Amino acid sequence: MRRGQLDDLLAFIAVGQERSFTKAAAKLGISQSALSHTIRQLEARLGVRLLTRTTRSVSPTEAGERLLHNIAPRLEEIEAEIQAVAELREKPAGTIRITATEYAADAILLPKLAKLLREYPDIKVEIVIDYGLADIVAKRYDAGVRSGEQVAKDMIAVTATATGLAG
Repeated sequence: MRRGQLDDLLAFIAVGQERSFTKAAAKLGISQSALSHTIRQLEARLGVRLLTRTTRSVSPTEAGERLLHNIAPRLEEIEAEIQAVAELREKPAGTIRITATEYAADAILLPKLAKLLREYPDIKVEIVIDYGLADIVAKRYDAGVRSGEQVAKDMIAVTATATGLAG
């Protein structure tokens, strides 16, 4: 689909649902003449008339009805999914994968995570006990907790204690 075609389809759906260029233009926040021009271009590009226009009414042709019936629900689904994804920024959710030693998990992570998980129940934490130096990027971990100074030079290190994080 080329750039702009989605906007043209949204314009067509607005006219088809409202059965009025005036109402659809107001809904879309554009002029009636710009909307009419957009619909004419869409019809020319598709090579089929989508709307029957009279001085008093607008109604979809058979091709227009088919397009309206098949595309409108899908675009509404896409819009709903985009809205659902946007809501994630306000509500943390998902899985965090951490590799840690048993001591780090028990003494540092679990006490801190208990409070976080009560506050954000849509977050899931997977802790993998491992005493080696795993490549956290290759193994798709979000973080690794180790004791001492065992950090690769391209990693970011933060000092963690049972009472909190230090700079």
